[in-house]
Amino acid sequence: MSQLREMTVGTGAGLETSDMILNIGPQHPSTHGVLRLKLTLDGEQVVAAEPIVGYMHRGAEKLFEVRDYRQIIMLANRHDWLSAFSNELGVALAVERLMGIEVPERAVWLRTALAELNRVLNHLMFLGSYPLEIGAITPVFYAFRERETIQAVMEEVSGGRMHYMFNRVGGVKEEVPAGWTRRAREAIDLVRRRMPDLDNLIRTNEIFMARTVGVGVLSAEKAAAFGASGPVARASGLDFDLRRDEPYLAYGELDVPVITKTAGDCHARFEVLLDQVYVSLDLAQVCLDRLDRISGPINVRLPKVVKAPEGHTYAWTENPLGVNGYYLVSRGDKTPWRLKLRTASYSNVQALATLLPGTLVPDLVAILGSMFFVVGDIDK
Repeated sequence: MSQLREMTVGTGAGLETSDMILNIGPQHPSTHGVLRLKLTLDGEQVVAAEPIVGYMHRGAEKLFEVRDYRQIIMLANRHDWLSAFSNELGVALAVERLMGIEVPERAVWLRTALAELNRVLNHLMFLGSYPLEIGAITPVFYAFRERETIQAVMEEVSGGRMHYMFNRVGGVKEEVPAGWTRRAREAIDLVRRRMPDLDNLIRTNEIFMARTVGVGVLSAEKAAAFGASGPVARASGLDFDLRRDEPYLAYGELDVPVITKTAGDCHARFEVLLDQVYVSLDLAQVCLDRLDRISGPINVRLPKVVKAPEGHTYAWTENPLGVNGYYLVSRGDKTPWRLKLRTASYSNVQALATLLPGTLVPDLVAILGSMFFVVGDIDK
């Protein structure tokens, strides 16, 4: 009998097993877009992971070549739909640099304020949707309450809720409505007062911490090797932020605190995103206060047909999800000869190939959501 027990009770050692290939996607789980992960599993453990992109490719870079400099702003606006203002801003900065345009001071401060408000909107979306993906329903209601407050002032100034189309080569579309800066400050104050509702609910929640602390650790070396940037990189200890390290717009006149963590896990990435909201609210308020003291034009008058001189330039911005780069090549025509986008999400998502092996399938969603990517930003 004891001999039989030895044969039937154990770990299964000696049994012939084989790895299983599992495809996650391609599908469209709302905010993340169409991504496919090809996983090799040994039981519940991920042995290898290959992120496969391209299912949503819109060919934006090729379309840039047959659109004039006013039209390409619309295309760039859409590749990361949660960072629309920042996307269009990067293209405008690249064209202005190549043409040697000096943007009026009032437009510079207005752009900076709107870029920070757009950053808050982007982060709040992930702060609500990420807990939702791992089973916490309540935070998304608080996050969207604050989003609507900021969204109202963004919609008032631009006319758009998602694709603002407010940047123009040489400045911004038009002057802000009377009293808008006061209403924007009131919105910022309201969101700042109510953010602890979301913060206290989720940051130190025992269940949330159990799902995220120590899960999906990305080291600083690996983050740098994959070219990760933004909240994902700063959660791993990479102390880099273009707003402070290579200022553009009005950031050179602002004190920009850079939030970093060292753990590099899912919880650290969430915390960086959460703390960044407070920083951006403060920066936006400083910009609005300065805006009230500046008068003058908000754009530069341009000819009906805009032509950039022959040459090339590179502009980069600290977008909500990380560093975006815009390499513009012109042959003196009214359309770019080449406009290459370097997007944050594309680099960040490549790190999944390193993050996922060795983890368990139940942790897959927690890691995937913590990379804070938008697939339109990958499949540009």
